[in-house]
Amino acid sequence: MALPKLQLPVVFLLVTVAIDAMGIGLILPVMPDLISEVSHRGLSGAAVWGGVLATAYAMMQFLFAPFLGALSDAVGRRRILLATLGLMVVDYVVMAMTNDLTVLLIARIIGGFAAATHSTAFAAMADLSPPEKRTQSFGLIGAAFGLGFVLGPTIGGLLGEFGTRAPFWLAGALAAANTLLGLAAFPETHKQENRRPFNLREANPFGAFKALSRMPGITRGMSIMFLYHVAFAVYPAVWSFFGHARFGWSASIIGISLGIFGLSYAAVQAGIIRLLLRWFGEGGTAVFGLLCAGTAFALIPFIDNGMTVLALTPVAAMGGTLGPAMQGMMSRSLTPDRQGALQGVLSSTAALASVVSPLIMTSVFAAYTAPGRDPFPGAPFLVSLALIFVALGLFLTREKQILSS
Repeated sequence: MALPKLQLPVVFLLVTVAIDAMGIGLILPVMPDLISEVSHRGLSGAAVWGGVLATAYAMMQFLFAPFLGALSDAVGRRRILLATLGLMVVDYVVMAMTNDLTVLLIARIIGGFAAATHSTAFAAMADLSPPEKRTQSFGLIGAAFGLGFVLGPTIGGLLGEFGTRAPFWLAGALAAANTLLGLAAFPETHKQENRRPFNLREANPFGAFKALSRMPGITRGMSIMFLYHVAFAVYPAVWSFFGHARFGWSASIIGISLGIFGLSYAAVQAGIIRLLLRWFGEGGTAVFGLLCAGTAFALIPFIDNGMTVLALTPVAAMGGTLGPAMQGMMSRSLTPDRQGALQGVLSSTAALASVVSPLIMTSVFAAYTAPGRDPFPGAPFLVSLALIFVALGLFLTREKQILSS
């Protein structure tokens, strides 16, 4: 069997993930101005509040990704995907209309819950793919995420020139259109015979991780993924503030720079990863991704030319090859009735990293750009470099056990 053809159900899944990614990237270019507008704070204060909003969004994904993944194992993927898409439409409308920082925070909480459906989309793609092709299929999902990361900051940056709320109206319209596509064209992918009863004890990140951690290699695999995601989340956490402080970039330039990153990430996930898997296998591809990410993180803090930093974008995007490779290794070790649970835990791992990373990265950024000291806005990237070294060490010391899981 080959990869699932790009028929409407697959297109729906890819668009859903892209819209999830847009929820992360859309706010980034306008975040400094948006937070300053509603809170009347300077750049450092806005950065801290940016970390709070990002953490709230990610915390909801952490808490509810296993819940939605396990629920989709019990009731099917279609209901979960359509319900959360509808909720996302509401979220974008609220963000477009509010002028209150507390309401903005509540909207981010709602959006984080709605985007926790990411795990269900991965599980649906696993339903449509044979086990030996899942890594490549997950690459398609990763490409859709990259495309969303292109569209999100690009739309946010360009429409941000017309006001800080304009991007959310368009995003809400796209989410509504995809909901209609799902209603019309997305069938249930999870067969009745593969469903299992909903277990509340396993439908939270702690219970789900405990249930899966009994299987060989899963715990170490999750640890590697967590470190990788904390490191990689430096981009959504501080990139807009870094570009503003280091190069004086406007919202549109920040949006374009994030769009270039997302486009590079999508190209890696959609095509280049297939070549790497053929050349290096899943283990070698994972190592390659960690080395590329580490190289980018080591260089970015010390470059004083914006165009040179942008030239490093493809190298940084190559770091994204770790995710599908690790997902493929772990997915093959589980039966069909556990795919939703696995993807829920993987999404929670990424979300927990997104809870931790903004707090760390924005705090480091604020500390190293505070008034009265010599500014060093690239400091958070060195934190990411250290985390990548730890993840690489964990992978290399136990690679065989992970591959055999």
